[in-house]
Amino acid sequence: MNKTELLYKIKNSSSKKVKIAFPDIDGILRGKYIHKDKFSKAIDQGLGFCDVIFGWDCNDKCYDNIEITGWHTGYPDAQALIDINTFREIPWENDTPFFLGDFSQDEKYAQATCSRSLLKRVAAESEAMGFIPFFSQEFEWFNFMGTPSEIYQDDFRNLKPITPGMFGYSLLRTSLNHAFFNDLFEMLLKFDVPLEGMHTETGPGVVEATVIYDEILHAADKAILFKTAVKEIAYRHNFVATFMAKWNKNLPGSGGHIHQSLWDKSREKNLFFEVDDSNRMSKLMKQYIAGLLKCLPEILPMFAPNPNSYKRLSGGDWAPRTLTWGIDNRTASIRAIPGNETSTRIEMRVPGADTNAYLAMAASLAAGLYGIKNELELTTPASQGNAYLESKEHLLPNSLEIATKKMADSKIANELFGEAFVDHFTLTREWECRQVDPNDENWELKRYFEII
Repeated sequence: MNKTELLYKIKNSSSKKVKIAFPDIDGILRGKYIHKDKFSKAIDQGLGFCDVIFGWDCNDKCYDNIEITGWHTGYPDAQALIDINTFREIPWENDTPFFLGDFSQDEKYAQATCSRSLLKRVAAESEAMGFIPFFSQEFEWFNFMGTPSEIYQDDFRNLKPITPGMFGYSLLRTSLNHAFFNDLFEMLLKFDVPLEGMHTETGPGVVEATVIYDEILHAADKAILFKTAVKEIAYRHNFVATFMAKWNKNLPGSGGHIHQSLWDKSREKNLFFEVDDSNRMSKLMKQYIAGLLKCLPEILPMFAPNPNSYKRLSGGDWAPRTLTWGIDNRTASIRAIPGNETSTRIEMRVPGADTNAYLAMAASLAAGLYGIKNELELTTPASQGNAYLESKEHLLPNSLEIATKKMADSKIANELFGEAFVDHFTLTREWECRQVDPNDENWELKRYFEII
């Protein structure tokens, strides 16, 4: 649909309003409703949007350690761009028109704070090298009975999952909450976030779903929208969905694994597939994996952005802490999936469900391209068996504090993303470390449970 057709559709829509949203540094969508007449003007003239969305954390507490915005700047408007290619209608809001946007036309924020703009830059670099990246993120998340108010008022005591026990791939559990599962599948499809598959995972009230793969920017848009949509649909069933990486130390964490492959510019040839290789992996795919292994320790906060993220990366429960790769090995950090000409791909298993999809996908692609540009060889042997037990001398950082310092000092990170972004992002992660409250055993739940 071109701009003229779109504006005609909005003008003649029964809805008087349009919903717009922009991702903050944590991947939380910040937005508002605007009158459809204002939207029509904003398409041509742009839209001012308060830059406080880059000046506060996930709980709306203003950073005291960043330069780009703050009390010292007066929190002015940034120039926002509404991306008409993201047009959707929200089926659970009477088909209200919806759009995503970013700040890619406002250089100050595009370089330092806007995660969607960062992904667009990395994707453009990939295309300039002759590669079209196709990505998809899969999510695990827990679902609980009640409303946000009820859960907060109870101080997160007596949390009640929507199903009991450990029952992965259960047909019974999906039947128990068939109305919720049906709404998830059907409404997400209507919202143009189609699912490849969905099932229960092991753990009480856990669901896993994979969004159908797409070109990387569209894939990240869908991943961001997936999380918000699931939470909104859950509300309508008197449930609360959480994408925390590890809400309970005694239960498995929630992954946000990223599947990825590079295709030629015609979008017809999977460049990771090589029929003559014993593992059907092309040289390009091996270089890409080598790049991921090289860069991963330097940019880990983009895959594990919160203190809670590192409780999931404990070296078990399907969450890796070792710098490893393997052939169809789910215990390795990087799982090479040899298949046919279409399905051959890489699964990055380090990210949790708490990630900002724009940052996690940008980090994966940039690291893979780094391996290709530098013609890195895959010298690390593929892990056999339980990779959690391997490479004890090659463990990933075990806290956000350590990982953030490593990234802040990293020449590789600056090369991949630019100093402006690395400086701002690592300062926000330093701030996040400072929010830990050792005197409150529920501080993580209060901070991340519903919002992240």
